[in-house]
Amino acid sequence: MAEAGANGGRRAERSSLDDLLNELQQRINTVRGTRERVHGLLEAVLTVGRELDLSQVLRRIVETAVVLVDAEYGALGVIGEQEERRLSAFLTVGLDDARVARIGALPQGHGILGELIRHPEPLRLAEISDHPASYGFPAGHPPMHSFLGVPIRVRDEVFGNLYLTEKRGGAAFDAEDETVLATLAVAAGVAIENARLYEEARRRQRWLEANAEVTRALLSGDAETRALELIVSSAREILQADLGVLALPIPGSDELQVALASGTGAEAHRGLVLPREASFMGAACAGPDPITTPDASDDPRITAGPPRWEGLGPAAAVRMEAGDRVRGVLLLARAAGRPLFTSAETAPLRGFAGQAALALELSDRRQVGEQLALFEDRDRIARDLHDLAIQRLFATGMTLQSTVRFVSRPEGSERLLRAVDDLDETIKIIRSTIFGLRSREPGAADGRGLRARAVKTVDDALPALGFTPSLRMEGLLDTDVPADVADHAVAVLGEALANVARHARARSADLSLVVGSGALTVTVKDDGRGVPAGETRRSGLRNLSERALQLGGGLTVETPEGGGTRLTWRVPLPGD
Repeated sequence: MAEAGANGGRRAERSSLDDLLNELQQRINTVRGTRERVHGLLEAVLTVGRELDLSQVLRRIVETAVVLVDAEYGALGVIGEQEERRLSAFLTVGLDDARVARIGALPQGHGILGELIRHPEPLRLAEISDHPASYGFPAGHPPMHSFLGVPIRVRDEVFGNLYLTEKRGGAAFDAEDETVLATLAVAAGVAIENARLYEEARRRQRWLEANAEVTRALLSGDAETRALELIVSSAREILQADLGVLALPIPGSDELQVALASGTGAEAHRGLVLPREASFMGAACAGPDPITTPDASDDPRITAGPPRWEGLGPAAAVRMEAGDRVRGVLLLARAAGRPLFTSAETAPLRGFAGQAALALELSDRRQVGEQLALFEDRDRIARDLHDLAIQRLFATGMTLQSTVRFVSRPEGSERLLRAVDDLDETIKIIRSTIFGLRSREPGAADGRGLRARAVKTVDDALPALGFTPSLRMEGLLDTDVPADVADHAVAVLGEALANVARHARARSADLSLVVGSGALTVTVKDDGRGVPAGETRRSGLRNLSERALQLGGGLTVETPEGGGTRLTWRVPLPGD
């Protein structure tokens, strides 16, 4: 009996010792697990803090959170700046692209996700469906039960929320998981702030470079279209927009016309004329600050123009102003489902648009200055021609004319008189040149004046003619001839040259456009076969006659001495 009692005592002691050893082992495992988790958390904090690209930082935060709390699914929702405080971006981990596509549109911040937005405090649930704010999942969504969410704060403001669901093994998230995730959220806030500061610095540098490029293009003499293309492409690239549109005010009206559009759906915008009262770009003209919309396809300010917003969502627009003058409006849009434009993105847009408008204004003034300098130079040349060349030629002509009476032979007198006639003709040509130099009509400087158009018409006819005709222009062709009369005159000249090329078989032709005695006279004389009998009413000549009658003038076609044809088209000018 005594021996049995002793054996029983030893078994009890052994059992107690085993229990103590098991408890010790459990504590050791707990300590080891806690230590490993702390090491993992510290490593996670360091890993998240290494990134400077904001999108990579956000992605790394979600991936790290899933590993730290052993969750199957994770997400980070970024809270937008709009008044209703909805999610503007939603990054997920654990869902493949096919599953995301089946779920459909990303969440906006309702239900449990919205609960954390409304009450930014940690939220831990063993069963999601038990919470009053839960109202189920959309079709295609995987089943989820356990839930853990914590807010991420940046400078004491809630930037977004971390959402973790489905702890592996079917267990619920515990207080330690919550502590670990809350600690990660603090580190995430610091990392996000650093990434945002870095991103803003980079964006500011890119805006400065873009401004410099636009200004350099305008002030170096590049065409304005090239500068407008730079404005749109730079803004699109910096703000990662899918569509860029630039509209310019129509002088004398309250409308805008799209001058340039590039990117998604650009064809639907090009050339549009939009009222300021019923368009998004018009609304941007009302104030200096950029305006934004979460969905351009459903914005109440857009009621004018054809449907053109399919596939697009967030949009921003800003007016381009220099002083009190609105030079244009710049609009940027992103594809539907992409992040909204934030104030951090649009704030520099106002400065960029203002600098671009100022560069356009400086370019205009530079062009005006160059044009004034050109006019002054023309005036100087005209004065020199008048004061020097014409007076000397006139004096020479007078001298030759007075010399005729001292010449006894008729041949000599005839030659002197012919030289005097040549000098008179030269004086007329120089005076015509002076009139052209002193012309102040915009068309004369940019190739749209009657003189330039007449020269171009002759040049265009050279291949068909096979020879170069002489062209004389006299009088104020660019100032006294109205635009509609000039259009008729150019058409008459072109038709007459076509007739010479097709029918006359000529080897030379003399052309003249003369303004004088209250009329414009266009004369085309060739040395061809003349106009055969019965052909004076052919369609080409009939058209020329109708043009003259329409303007109150007339057309004559005759055969001069020596053969050929002389066509004279004469119309009166208004105001004479």
